[in-house]
Amino acid sequence: MSIRASRTNIVLRPDPSRVFFRPFDLMSQERITRIVARVTALERSEAEQEARIMLDRFMERHLKLKGFLLRRFEEVRDHVITDRPLNDWQKLLVGAYFTLEYSLEAAALFNPSIVPHPDQSGLSPGTLRFVLSLRATGEGHLSSIVFRTGVVDENGQISINPPTRFITAAEVQPNPSYEKRLFERKLRELGVLSQDAQHLMDQLGEQFTFQQLSAVADEGLRGIRLLDGSVRRTAENLLAVARANYEISFEPSERYSERVIFPLAPAEARGIEDARFVRFHDEAGRSNYYATYTAFDGHVPLPQLLETEDFAHFKISTLNGPEVQNKGMALFPRKVCGHYAMLSRQDNENIYLMYSDMLHFWYDKQLLLRPTFPWEFVQLGNCGSPIETDAGWLVLTHGVGSIRRYAIGAVLLDLNDPGRVIGRLPKPLLEPIPEERDGYVPNVVYSCGALVHAGRLILPYAMSDQCTSFATVPLEELLSELKSQPPDSLL
Repeated sequence: MSIRASRTNIVLRPDPSRVFFRPFDLMSQERITRIVARVTALERSEAEQEARIMLDRFMERHLKLKGFLLRRFEEVRDHVITDRPLNDWQKLLVGAYFTLEYSLEAAALFNPSIVPHPDQSGLSPGTLRFVLSLRATGEGHLSSIVFRTGVVDENGQISINPPTRFITAAEVQPNPSYEKRLFERKLRELGVLSQDAQHLMDQLGEQFTFQQLSAVADEGLRGIRLLDGSVRRTAENLLAVARANYEISFEPSERYSERVIFPLAPAEARGIEDARFVRFHDEAGRSNYYATYTAFDGHVPLPQLLETEDFAHFKISTLNGPEVQNKGMALFPRKVCGHYAMLSRQDNENIYLMYSDMLHFWYDKQLLLRPTFPWEFVQLGNCGSPIETDAGWLVLTHGVGSIRRYAIGAVLLDLNDPGRVIGRLPKPLLEPIPEERDGYVPNVVYSCGALVHAGRLILPYAMSDQCTSFATVPLEELLSELKSQPPDSLL
């Protein structure tokens, strides 16, 4: 095979100086009370002096710091043991003792996905503006989603806009409402629709809010006391499922590089991993962006769906159905034969194809690709959503070979019947070279999504789970090579 990816000299490295503030609350209620008491015991002048020193140290590193500190004070206000009113300096200082700085990218910046930017105005002819999502990993190996923007010109040259040093967390809102029928279906799939849970659900209407669910759960806990704690676990299960469905928003004036999607739901307690973004076109010609990602609570990986029109407001939802398992789900960019279509890997080994009439529910799968070549004998998976071309659906794959070495390959699927493989590269399109082999996880190249522009495949990829680069491939050469490698040639 003569086709090979051409590497660029672009390298996006983790920057530990990019920090934002988070609640510092890993302490008992008694300890919180003692800390608040120590701070409020300071003379007002001393508290003001300490607060000014704190702000001098941290104000230039953050946007909206004062507002966050005052909100943190309100969250511990009940621990103040005096009726003596506190001034803003004292409130800021109390809030600061329950706040920490977190470095999003301290460990890694990797597993990129790329889509066209929603704003293509003001560009030279033939130039495409893009949004690049990345998995950022920081203290405690906690992963989140961050963004960069850039352009690809008419010659396929890539340039990245440098990020600012600032990062802002999103405003969070629960879903406006939940549909009881679908909510109960999710509880049943998770095996937590017990008799107690059904009793609580029966008290809700066909549409209900998070506040109504929380009130029903609280009433259930007040009205029933069981020594085995089953009612408490039931209430916690209901609220955990509800919290896995939420919305976040950023101010449109904030640059994309300043926005972070940080773990918020209990299912995301150990991180948000490997978002695969795709620009989806519906039958009416409207465009929207979806991303499948893996929520991890430290025990079970849970596929989730993220939706946005503008990268300022995001809706996060659970994916449902018996085939919503494992990692690496990737949505096709449009319906196929009237159905949503998704690539998946439920068994840690093979690539499957799924269809559904409902975006959030997936019940059936069919085997699409199995490990066939030595470089993918251990495991096969996708590297993002399929890319539509005149020749067929271009699917980038990752294969795991000996010594857990990851490489990127390519497959071509029939445009009208994606279950039919019409071409497959027998050798990797991209594999780790010596300069890319060392990192947090050695010997890995990996991507969560590419795009086509200016006659080229634009392929962002991670190097050994540490940092990110780009490669390009002439599209027609790649498609010709794939068409010359039909499945029959593997026999």
